[in-house]
Amino acid sequence: MKILKNKTAAITGAASGIGRMLAVNLAKEGCGLALSDINAPALQETAKLIGNRVKVTTHVLDVSQREQVFRYADEAAESHGGVDLIINNAGVSVGDFLETIPLEDFEWLMGIDFWGVVYGTMAFLPHLKKRPEGHIVNISSINGILPNPNNGPYCCAKFAVKGYTETLAQEMHGTNIHVSCVHPGGIKTNIARNARVNRAMFGLTQEKAASLYEEKLFKTTADDAAKIIIAGIRRNRRRILIGTDAKILDWLTRFFPCTSVTLSTVFSRKIAQEYADK
Repeated sequence: MKILKNKTAAITGAASGIGRMLAVNLAKEGCGLALSDINAPALQETAKLIGNRVKVTTHVLDVSQREQVFRYADEAAESHGGVDLIINNAGVSVGDFLETIPLEDFEWLMGIDFWGVVYGTMAFLPHLKKRPEGHIVNISSINGILPNPNNGPYCCAKFAVKGYTETLAQEMHGTNIHVSCVHPGGIKTNIARNARVNRAMFGLTQEKAASLYEEKLFKTTADDAAKIIIAGIRRNRRRILIGTDAKILDWLTRFFPCTSVTLSTVFSRKIAQEYADK
């Protein structure tokens, strides 16, 4: 999708982080926006940042609720006269071990991080097919390529998003629909602050766990991440890696799959221990 001006993009999770900066940067391209999030006040703040530059509609919804997502797609298409681009960005995280995580928390995360992507794709795909060119962007993670201990549910969801999106790209080959799977590395957003932390390695508190991610692992700004995604959309790239950390870890996983998993385990435990001892 080389031309974004006068197109319409729908973005989930647009109240903060990458979603907000995608909205801001797409507006600069002259792209109309149908923005959604469960956080109504923060969603309005995103709309205010954009102002009257382009047409913006806001939609409060929980992406884990199928009926709400399908209604969002219909409302967005009706309000804007069609939708050309859907970015399934909404996501959450849980700090716990696969052995101990309450099933309710596992289901909550999968409902947002995986089923939200599926619902968003299926709800908007019929609308995209009506356009001369459509594009689906699903946000996975570097944790959809390389797992991380104490982050199992998130890794499960992001691996699932990767498989779903890459299969969808195969099935849409030769049609007017382009498909991109995005794998961010550590991005400076509020996902760690907003995470549910039930049990963390070495008994880290939620505050210490969030500080660990923000100080040690989150290197790329949300604005930079958004610009990289938009550049990938312009080139119709099927795979978009964000950050030097994501590129290095992807390379290690490709060429040294067992070693990379071992290194991830050792590194994660080491820095968690350091923060626990502070």
